[in-house]
Amino acid sequence: MSYSDQDHTLALAGIYQAACLVQQIARRGVADSEAMTTSIHSLFQIDSASVIDVFGGVAGVAYGLRQLARQLGGEVRRDNEITGYLLNLVHLQRKLSRESSRMEKLQQGILRTKDRLVHFSELHPNILAALADIYVNQISTMQPRIMVSGDPSYLHNPDNINRIRSLLLAGIRAAMLWWQIGGRRRQILFNRSRYVAQAKMLLKAVD
Repeated sequence: MSYSDQDHTLALAGIYQAACLVQQIARRGVADSEAMTTSIHSLFQIDSASVIDVFGGVAGVAYGLRQLARQLGGEVRRDNEITGYLLNLVHLQRKLSRESSRMEKLQQGILRTKDRLVHFSELHPNILAALADIYVNQISTMQPRIMVSGDPSYLHNPDNINRIRSLLLAGIRAAMLWWQIGGRRRQILFNRSRYVAQAKMLLKAVD
């Protein structure tokens, strides 16, 4: 199956969305709740028919599309911290995909957590704590470890820690989707104008 620039842009925007939400929480202790709901929701979309279905439509990843356009469009100075998060998420996803046992445990953990959605919303502390545990057990032991910078008063808050780890897991899920449809690190540089054009076009439909 061939995938379009739109598919690649949506998946890449999913990584940007997770990375930027992590930065928001680390710096200010708050994050866009709608964007975060979509990012966490995407973790449970195991057998979606299309890229857009993973995010529940373009609107679900609009925040990420705006960040992609800002970071790659050259209209503002690129945020090196966001770029670092994104590249580390992509790198960790590639390492994870080569470890079948770790991948299987991660998927089993997500499926067990999905069963709990009968009783809890996707942003409920119990769900985020379960996802954070999956990240700690299956991802945080891998190198390079993602070091999140921010305000210590927010970073030491247990609820914020769980939100950040859950979002990093969602970022890896988006990176996996991006890779599965043919996305590669070098394309972020060489295809950035195409991604920016697609992002702006998609945003017109939701703004």
